[in-house]
Amino acid sequence: MSPGQANGTDPGARVPGRWSDLAPRVLSALVMAVLGVGAVWAGGAVFAVLVLAVCAAMMWELARMTGAGGFQALLPALLALGVLALNLWSAHPWPLLLLLVPVLVGLMVASRDAFAFGLYAPVILMTGLALVLLRQSAVIDGRLAVVWLVGVVIASDVAGYFAGRILGGPKFWPRLSPKKTWSGTVAGWIAAALLGLGFVLAGQGGWAMVAISALVALAGQLGDIAESAIKRRAGVKDASALIPGHGGLMDRFDALAFAAIAAALIQILWPFLPLAGRVVAGAAAGIAAGAGG
Repeated sequence: MSPGQANGTDPGARVPGRWSDLAPRVLSALVMAVLGVGAVWAGGAVFAVLVLAVCAAMMWELARMTGAGGFQALLPALLALGVLALNLWSAHPWPLLLLLVPVLVGLMVASRDAFAFGLYAPVILMTGLALVLLRQSAVIDGRLAVVWLVGVVIASDVAGYFAGRILGGPKFWPRLSPKKTWSGTVAGWIAAALLGLGFVLAGQGGWAMVAISALVALAGQLGDIAESAIKRRAGVKDASALIPGHGGLMDRFDALAFAAIAAALIQILWPFLPLAGRVVAGAAAGIAAGAGG
C-alpha cells in the first residue's frame, strides 16, 4: 500500500506545494527568452517592434483590470502603440507630449480604478522608451546593456524565489505582496550584485556596477510589488491569460519595467553600463538610426 493510499488520498492526485508554480515559470521564461534574445541580437526595428507590442499589450491588460472592457480597453493600447512608435522613430522631442494622450484616454475608460491606471500607465510608456534607449544608444554597447538588465532581473527573481521558499521568514511587504519575504528580497540583491561583479571582472564596466546592479534589482522588486497591488485592487490573480497557463505580460514584465526605467535614468545621469565613461549624448539619434535600420 502506497503512502497516499494509507492516508486515504489518491496517489495520482497532484498535490500543490511550494514548488507547484516552478514549471510554468520555467517554460514561459524559456519561450520569452528565445524571442527576447533574438530581438536583442537583431536590434533596430525588430527590437523596437517587439518592445512596442509588449507595452501595448500591457496597456490593454491595465485598462481591463481598472474597469475598461471591449474596445474601450483596446483604445489606450492602440494609442500607446502609436505614440511610442512616433517617439522612437522621430528625432524631435515634441512627440513626448503625445505620451499624455493614452494616459488621459485610459483615465476616462478606467471606470473602476482610474487612480491605479493613472499611476501605472506612464510606467508602461516609460518602459518602452527606456528599453529601446538602452538597446539603440549610440554611446554604449546596447546588446550588453540589455543582457545585463535582463540578467539582473532574472538573477534577482530566481534567487528570491528559491531563498524565499527555502528560508522563509518575515514578509517584505505583506499587505501588498503576501509571498515576498525579506530573505528572498535580500537574496535577490546579492544575486544581482554578483552578476554586476561578473561584468566588472569581464572588463565590461566599473566597480559601481556592483552596487547599481543591486539597486536596479530593488527597482525590479518594487515593480513586482506595484503590479501585485494593482491586481489585489482589481481582485484578479493574473493580469490576463495572454501567456497560456501562466498569466499576462504584466505578470512577467512588471519587474523589468521598473528596472529598465531605473537603469535608463541612472545611465543618463551617471554613465555606468558597458563602455562606461562616455557621455550619454546623441542617444536619441542612435535610437532613430537603429530603429530605422
